[in-house]
Amino acid sequence: MSKRILLTVAYDGTAYSGWQIQPQGKTVEGTLNDALSQLLGQETQVIGASRTDAGVHALGNRAVFDTTSMIPAEKFSYALNRYLPQDIRITASKQVPEDFHPRKVNCEKTYVYRIFNAPFPDPIRRLYSHFTYVPLNVEKMKEAAQHFVGTMDFAAVSTFKPEVESTVRTIMQITVEAQAETTGPAEKKHAGMITITVRGNGFLYHMVRIIAGTLIDVGCGRLEPEQIPLILETKDREKAGQTAPACGLTLQEIVFIPEPEIESD
Repeated sequence: MSKRILLTVAYDGTAYSGWQIQPQGKTVEGTLNDALSQLLGQETQVIGASRTDAGVHALGNRAVFDTTSMIPAEKFSYALNRYLPQDIRITASKQVPEDFHPRKVNCEKTYVYRIFNAPFPDPIRRLYSHFTYVPLNVEKMKEAAQHFVGTMDFAAVSTFKPEVESTVRTIMQITVEAQAETTGPAEKKHAGMITITVRGNGFLYHMVRIIAGTLIDVGCGRLEPEQIPLILETKDREKAGQTAPACGLTLQEIVFIPEPEIESD
């Protein structure tokens, strides 16, 4: 009897050409498929909830697959990790209804973008944050961020994709926090590690990275906070800021609404 298993997937996206299988390049989805096929002894494919870009990380992406295996649902996380490289880990697994599809249900996604603002880059953080030596005004970034909260057309802060029917999305919450450096060379005018956290019901292509890039432009004085609503009204990508590098972005969490109920084996 077939059953559907929901996985929670964490990965360091540095070495991957994104989540989705590509004609060329190693992907997270392809690596998961290979590992599952080895574990189960037959070709198996996952369906992911979010197709993160090349170089983007995740702590809480989610994916389903179907199997007739007798392995208990909650044990798949342990069994599958034996076949995966160290930069991909399954952190939870459970059985869900057979008709559950992770891209066809309501959900809330939380992304975190990290900016390391200091006089010099930090080699330890280089893969998981975007470095800028230009001093950033965090208070202005906080003010500007609130203009992105709500249900609106986010075309100005997304990369155009012809297959997207609507560019209207809802951002429930966005925060900007700074943690000053306590060790190493530092200058008071630099903010240290800046964390931008965005929670919404769905995101357009490059949307979080462009929001982050736009907030960086506010922080360094190229834009003012009050310009954000005007930029959004234009629906013109050229009016917004840069697309911030992928290395700073992490998919923190995906919460399904409602969360699919666990079915016993």
